[in-house]
Amino acid sequence: MSSPLRSMTGFARSRKALDSGEIVVSVKSLNHRGLDVQVHAPSAADEFENAIRALVKTRLVRGHVEVRISLPSNGSSGISALALNRQLLHQYLKAFHEAAEAHGIHAEPDLNAAFRHAGMLAESSPDAEPNGTIQKDVLDALSDALDGLNEFRGREGAEIAAEMRAHNARVSELAVEMEQVRVTAQAAFHARLSEKLRELLKGVQIDPQRLAQEAAILADRSDIGEELARLKIHASQFAGLLDAGGEVGKKLDFLLQEMNRETNTILSKTSGAGEAGLKITELALSAKAAIEKVREQSLNLE
Repeated sequence: MSSPLRSMTGFARSRKALDSGEIVVSVKSLNHRGLDVQVHAPSAADEFENAIRALVKTRLVRGHVEVRISLPSNGSSGISALALNRQLLHQYLKAFHEAAEAHGIHAEPDLNAAFRHAGMLAESSPDAEPNGTIQKDVLDALSDALDGLNEFRGREGAEIAAEMRAHNARVSELAVEMEQVRVTAQAAFHARLSEKLRELLKGVQIDPQRLAQEAAILADRSDIGEELARLKIHASQFAGLLDAGGEVGKKLDFLLQEMNRETNTILSKTSGAGEAGLKITELALSAKAAIEKVREQSLNLE
């Protein structure tokens, strides 16, 4: 059974209820050459951020991934809360009153100013329970969100693959049409070369058979048979990769480069082949356009 093709873009959110509140995990992914994971979470999750990243890497291969985690503001799961440094506040107020008395200043201390003092307010855990519980809850919620993200990416990937198959099939059809025109183009190109050689060698005695041989050699060098054969092979391999599914983005990109190279060579060889050459040029340009449409879509696949 083939693996699903996945887009690199998607979004999912998961919620997990706790006695102290709710954990909310959202995951968003965008196109990227590799896997780039960004974690946005409260400092209570700092201890297990590596575990968060490791879990993401087990589910995703490519994409710029943003993980956002929201934790309850208080409760019994080791979640951070603000705590007052009472000793520091006592020292602050003592110093304030001593300075006011020494300089004869009549004023009252401003608590807002005191709280802005470094170290006056700090995060602390309301209870002694370790972060193991909250870590498991967060990872469970993240796992659910990643499952949802992959479902989203799978649906989008199937739609992209359907469009790519249609354009790739068009490339194969155009290659067959070019093959049909190629026989006529060869004869026309051979005749044109013979005429050109006669003009160049006007007044020079040369064996007609030798002239025909030279024209045939030049015509053979301009033949597009091999390019068409490779183009059809690449299109078939491309379809096979789409059918196999899984992580195919980079493989598809390589095949598309090869297909584009073959069409460029075809275009360079068909100039000067008369009406048949013009027809092949038209078909090859259409093939290039279809390949470009496939390439644009392939950039979205994992």
